[in-house]
Amino acid sequence: MILSNASRRRGPRLGLAGGLALAGAALAGCAAAVPPVAPGTIAVVAAESQYADVVSQVGGRYVSVAAVMDNPNADPHGFEVSPSVAREVARARLVVQNGAGYDDFMRVVESATPSPRRRVVVAQRVLGLATSIPNPHLWYDPATMPAVAAVIEADLGRIDPAHRVYFAARLARFDAAMGELRARIAAFHARYAGRRVATTEPVGDYLLSALGLVNATPFRFQADVMNGVDPAPQDVGTVEALVTGRRVSALLVNAQVSSPVTTTLTGLAESSHVPVVALYETMPRGFTYQRWMAAEIEAIKRALATGRSTRRLN
Repeated sequence: MILSNASRRRGPRLGLAGGLALAGAALAGCAAAVPPVAPGTIAVVAAESQYADVVSQVGGRYVSVAAVMDNPNADPHGFEVSPSVAREVARARLVVQNGAGYDDFMRVVESATPSPRRRVVVAQRVLGLATSIPNPHLWYDPATMPAVAAVIEADLGRIDPAHRVYFAARLARFDAAMGELRARIAAFHARYAGRRVATTEPVGDYLLSALGLVNATPFRFQADVMNGVDPAPQDVGTVEALVTGRRVSALLVNAQVSSPVTTTLTGLAESSHVPVVALYETMPRGFTYQRWMAAEIEAIKRALATGRSTRRLN
């Protein structure tokens, strides 16, 4: 049995009963084996690879981290949770997830594999946000990861008090890297604030706001594409006019999701000489969180300054 994250806003199709069946099968040994946890480390599961990276940066050699969603080339809409995830969650001392309806499959699996020893960090709760916020892509907000990292550090220290000083030092290093990212954002803002862009989804909207860019795309259009709903014809026409009329400096697209609407829009941008920039929901491999955000910022800067597209982060 499989949990499906069919919609990022609506969560999995399968209910709690299905999650219980999944967990039972996994814990009974019917699922594929999961890698062993290294001796002397804390078993951690992160719903998304970007949160797994933050755990690794803070926990260092004293954590063994597994990311559930870690494929930057896969469509998150069609993500399916295998039974092995239940086994990883069952043994985890710490779980980190986004919340805000983005990864509700984690809540189902956690309920199906209860453990009094497990601590759960939910970014949406850390930030004091409602579950029903319209844009769940919280990791693109520069304020999110420092707040989440601080809670991770505190929880790791409670789980493994002998290494609290080590975790605190790692958190300080993480925060220093975030300071460099904030400086990059400030420099971009000073030069490009007020420039208009278009988007296919609200994936990077929090970052665009921090950069001082104006997203000219109606949010209704972005939300419809995000939720797999056909946008209203008038909204499609509005966004197409932004691109063909070159009333925006770039089109930012979700690199992991395509539809007839987004494919057409991307083609119009290319034929209208509007640069296209790929944004990812899942952190590309070979990056840290900070370097990923810096690469996205650099790609947007390149589009605005030189008109060059970035269809893939390398």
